[in-house]
Amino acid sequence: MNLSLTADSERAGTFRNVTDGPDGYAAFIPRPLPPDPALMIDGPTQLLLDRANQALGRLDGMTLLLPDPDTLLYTYVRKEAVLSSQIEGTQSSLSDLLLFENDEAPGVPMEDVRETANYLAAMRHGLDAIDEERLPLSGRLLREIHTILLHDARGGDMARGDYRRVQNWLGGTRPQNARFVPPPPNVVPDAMSDLERFLHDETSALPLLVKAALAHGQFETIHPFLDGNGRVGRLLITLMLCAEGVLARPLLYLSLYFKRHRDVYYDRMQRIRTHGEWEAWVRFFLEGVTEVATETTQTTHAIVQLVERDRRTVTALGRAAGTASRLHEVAVRRVVVTPKSTMNETGLSNPTVQAGLRRLEEAGILREITGRQRHTAYVYDEYLQLLNAGT
Repeated sequence: MNLSLTADSERAGTFRNVTDGPDGYAAFIPRPLPPDPALMIDGPTQLLLDRANQALGRLDGMTLLLPDPDTLLYTYVRKEAVLSSQIEGTQSSLSDLLLFENDEAPGVPMEDVRETANYLAAMRHGLDAIDEERLPLSGRLLREIHTILLHDARGGDMARGDYRRVQNWLGGTRPQNARFVPPPPNVVPDAMSDLERFLHDETSALPLLVKAALAHGQFETIHPFLDGNGRVGRLLITLMLCAEGVLARPLLYLSLYFKRHRDVYYDRMQRIRTHGEWEAWVRFFLEGVTEVATETTQTTHAIVQLVERDRRTVTALGRAAGTASRLHEVAVRRVVVTPKSTMNETGLSNPTVQAGLRRLEEAGILREITGRQRHTAYVYDEYLQLLNAGT
């Protein structure tokens, strides 16, 4: 195994030779954060940091001006669940997840959608625990999130909620030919304790976004679970930003950026371990924050304009406007709606809901997607198209 080590290669940790049968392999033992020598935030990196903070500020500011920011949160959280699961190989789309939540059959295997739904539940659990001050951001909370993530899903029998007790690896068919071998299992508890101390080190002068970049990189290097590490590691970023109050609502998710630049992401991660290149990883991370925050702000603005335009269309429907307006608001919140779910949410009768949904379809706002006469489902088409960018 050629590690291409440099003089700075031990900055992030060391490779330890492990004997296993006739062949050995090199497992990586990470050093505790922060990096030593200390992280160098030079002029270009500071400029990236400033831009990332400004982009986050604009995103957070826009959500504070929205009349109902939780409506957007509902859909953005689901988009992140889809993207993060897609990185792990699922084929579930945003519309599949929304259909699943409306008790409609998705267009992909149920296991794919269940994994995405589990991600959503795990995210809620983590955010609620922090918001309600039940648990701090900690190894214990990450293990609880992991338990939910793998519930009744592929890999669900792989030590849910427990740190691994066997060696894992990334790439290849065994540790001997793997792209990267994380630390042996006996190292994992101490490594995670070190990471938790870093998360709560109040003496650190590192900017939060830099701290989040380091924490994500360290978590992925430790790879403490047998399965689900990528998803938990991406959730860690969101939890840090919300726990520290940088975002009022969890609207920034880097899965889209990591998916677009997957090869660069893996390369930057590996060069932390082999070359100690924390700075290059931090710059890549900050570029992602800026890109995703800017795109999310633009998408949010476009969604607001779309909804306002369609509200004017609904208002012009005359006597049907009252019912159509109530159904339109449900579609704004849910994107995919069925007569049954709409009845439950509005308290309107089945004939009234059926007629109202057809009226919105005639107005070009909703589109029926099952092709059935009964048990129909409608999608807020243009809204979904805006959200679907990247998925």
